[in-house]
This record gives sequence, C-alpha cells and structure tokens, in this order.
Amino acid sequence: MSKKIKVDDLTLKQIREIQGLDFGISLEANKKQSSLFSDYIGEYVIVRSRNEGINAGYVKALDDTGIVLTEARRLYYHKPLDKNMSWYEGVATVGCSSDTKISNAVKEKIIVEDYSITVCSKEAEEVIKNATTNKQN
Repeated sequence: MSKKIKVDDLTLKQIREIQGLDFGISLEANKKQSSLFSDYIGEYVIVRSRNEGINAGYVKALDDTGIVLTEARRLYYHKPLDKNMSWYEGVATVGCSSDTKISNAVKEKIIVEDYSITVCSKEAEEVIKNATTNKQN
C-alpha cells in the first residue's frame, strides 16, 4: 500500500523536484530557456518561417510556439547590399539592395509556426527600415 503524502510535510527540495517533473525539465533548465527567449526582446531581426517567408521587425514577444514582431516588413525578394554576401544573413549584416521587394511596415505581425531569427546589425536595421516599399503592378 502506498503511503499518502501531506503537502504541508513536503520540503522545498521535494516541491522543486515535483515542479521539474511537471515540465519534464529541471527548474534551472526552464530558467535558461526563458532567458534564451527574453534575450531577443527589442532586437531588430529577420525571421524566416515556413509559411510567412522572410520578415524583418522588432521582437515584441517570442517562445517555442511563435514570435510577435512590431514594425514588421515582409521581404518578398531580397539581395544584400554587398554583392559578396548572400541570403538573408547578408541582408541582416549590411542591409538590402535597392532592388529588394519589401512590403510596407505593419504595426504588429504574429507568426505562429516554426521559425528562425537572425539579429540585424544597426546598419542593416536602418537600411531595411528605410527601404522603398514595393508597389503593386
């Protein structure tokens, strides 16, 4: 027969162990995960996702389920300003060329799917934010 445990009799260590079991991870690992996400709040980033493509903006919130960007712009077609660089990592480093096709900025964009982020340099941030909005044909 199993012995019943009174909640009032649990030690702080036992409570922490139980909390860790609830999430399948230790409390320390949970704190590190939260810190990983919180380190990027306020950063200007390029986000690559499966259905939403390539977007740039400021991180308002993020976790393992999605990301919220403010002043978000979608990069439909992009080339780095420096022709010796490639992909959106080049855009995140030096900004985009004048032939990049980019949307207007929206107040907020929520991407709820798998995504990756690349932090932009200050130089790239300014170039992307000031890029001419692509017009409809």
